[in-house]
Amino acid sequence: MKPFLFLDVDGPLNPFAAAHRRLPGYLTRAVRPAGWAWTEPLELRLNPAHGERLRALAGRYELAWASTWEAEANTYVAPELGLPALPYVHWPTRTAGPDGTFWKLREVVAHAAGRPFAWVDDEVGPSDRAWVNGHYPAPAALLRIDPARGLVEEDFLALEEWAESL
Repeated sequence: MKPFLFLDVDGPLNPFAAAHRRLPGYLTRAVRPAGWAWTEPLELRLNPAHGERLRALAGRYELAWASTWEAEANTYVAPELGLPALPYVHWPTRTAGPDGTFWKLREVVAHAAGRPFAWVDDEVGPSDRAWVNGHYPAPAALLRIDPARGLVEEDFLALEEWAESL
């Protein structure tokens, strides 16, 4: 069984903190996801080349969304990247996790259900890695992605290398 690759949208795929509105290779559009509370459109920046890289990683991983976009990532993000609809992690609560971990950690670990996993997110940190290393029964790689740059070549190479190391 392949390891999971959990994908956050905002930060890794949509570098929302980038200093420049126009990023080389990225296409930008304004979207209004139906389930979101605010009325202002959200600027969604996606790089179609990431879709190609993620499709290649799908040979080594089972891809899944680990984003607050939940199912709407399949409406707004997956088609832009040429990805099929992916399973997603549901967030019933957004309260801090165990030992000061990121609130998403609890549900990502539950969804992984003991399988190896890699997780790319702009908010994972040392406490999340420490908790996983001390409590999770399978190998896991947590990659913090700078939300000002999004996923870059080194991140894709790290994901490829980690999957090969299993």
